[in-house]
Amino acid sequence: MEIKLITSESVTEGHPDKICDQISDGILDEILKKDPEGRVAIETFVTNGMVVVAGEVRTNCYVQVDDTVRKILKNIGYNGPESGFDCDSVGIMSALHSQSPEIAQGVDAGSGENKEQGAGDQGLMYGYATNETEELMPLPIVLAHKLAFRLAELRKNKTLSYLKPDGKSQVTVEYQDGVAKRVETVVIAACHNSKISLAKVRADIRKNVIAPVLGKYLDKKTKIYINSTGAFTIGGPAVDTGLTGRKIIVDTYGGWARHGGGCFSGKDASKVDRSGAYMARHVAKNIVAAGLADKCELQVAYAIGVAEPVGLYIDTFGTNKYSEGAILKAVKKVFDFRPEAIIKKLNLKKPIFIKTAAYGHFGRPEFTWEKTDMVGLLKKAI
Repeated sequence: MEIKLITSESVTEGHPDKICDQISDGILDEILKKDPEGRVAIETFVTNGMVVVAGEVRTNCYVQVDDTVRKILKNIGYNGPESGFDCDSVGIMSALHSQSPEIAQGVDAGSGENKEQGAGDQGLMYGYATNETEELMPLPIVLAHKLAFRLAELRKNKTLSYLKPDGKSQVTVEYQDGVAKRVETVVIAACHNSKISLAKVRADIRKNVIAPVLGKYLDKKTKIYINSTGAFTIGGPAVDTGLTGRKIIVDTYGGWARHGGGCFSGKDASKVDRSGAYMARHVAKNIVAAGLADKCELQVAYAIGVAEPVGLYIDTFGTNKYSEGAILKAVKKVFDFRPEAIIKKLNLKKPIFIKTAAYGHFGRPEFTWEKTDMVGLLKKAI
C-alpha cells in the first residue's frame, strides 16, 4: 500500500495578504459597477497603521478609494483600536495612474495590429479538477478553506467573540493508494483577545471548528496544533505586512496542481492571469464532470495583444477514459479561449470579484466558471 501525505493551507479574510486582495478586488468592483469596460490592475500594501493602493486604471468614472478601503476593513472586522488596525484611523495613500496606451492598443478590439481583443499580457495559466470531492477540488484545500471560513463565521456570529480577524489553517491528508482516508495533521492559528486563556482557545477551537469541519477524517492518531507558538494575541497588519497576490496557492488548488505564477486580485478580466485561469478551471471541471477523466490539469498560454492562445495541453495523470488527444480535440471544438469569448461566456464584467478574494476562487458554486454546463457538448464532441 502506497501512503502519501498531502498538505494545503488557507487563511482567513483578516490575514494581511487577504486584506490586500479584498481591497484590490473591492476597488475593481466599484469601478465595474460604474464602468464595465474599465481596465484595472491594482496592488495593495498594508502595514502598521497604513494602506497603500497603487496601480494602473483606465476608466470614465470616479471611485472614492478611501471610502472603499475603510468599508472593506470594517466588514472584515478591523473596526476599533482593540483590533490593532482601526478602519477609521489608518492612513490611506492612493497612487493610481493611467494604463499604458501601448498595452491598450493590443488589448482593445480594433486597435493596434489585431482586430480582435488580445490578451492583456503574456503568460501561462492552469486549471485543475478531480472527482475526489463534491466540489471537484482536492480534499486538502477544501478542508483548509472550511476551517478558515469557520473561524471567521464563529467570530462574526459571536459564538467565539474573543477571536480577532487574523487566522490561518493547514490540513495534511493521508492518501492510501491515491484515496483520501484520514487527516494526519491539522494546524490552526487564531488571533484572540489577550484576556482569554490559551487553554480555553484551544478547547473551543477543537470543539467548534475542528470537530464539525473535519468530522469523519479525524481519528486518535490525528495530530492537532492550535496556536502552537503558545500565544497569538497581536495579529493583522499591526505585526505583519500584507501585499496583494501573495496567497496564489491558497487561491487555487492548495499546491496540488501547478500554478502559472500570476495572481488574480485587482485585475479586470482582460488580464488573462485571471480570466484564463478561470476558463482553464471551467474546462478541467467539465472534463471531469463529463466522466472523461478522474483528474485533469489544463494549461493555456498567451502572447500579449494576441487573441488565440499560443499553447494548450491537458494532463489526466493516467485517469483518462479516452485518449488525451481525443479529449483535447473535443475541448478545442467546444470551448473558445479568446479573451473576449471567455469574458462573455463567464460574464466577467460584473462586480463580483471581492467575493473571490478570500477562501478560494475555485470550488464555490456561486461563480460562473464552476458551472458544469458544457458536459453534454463535451460528451457529444468526443
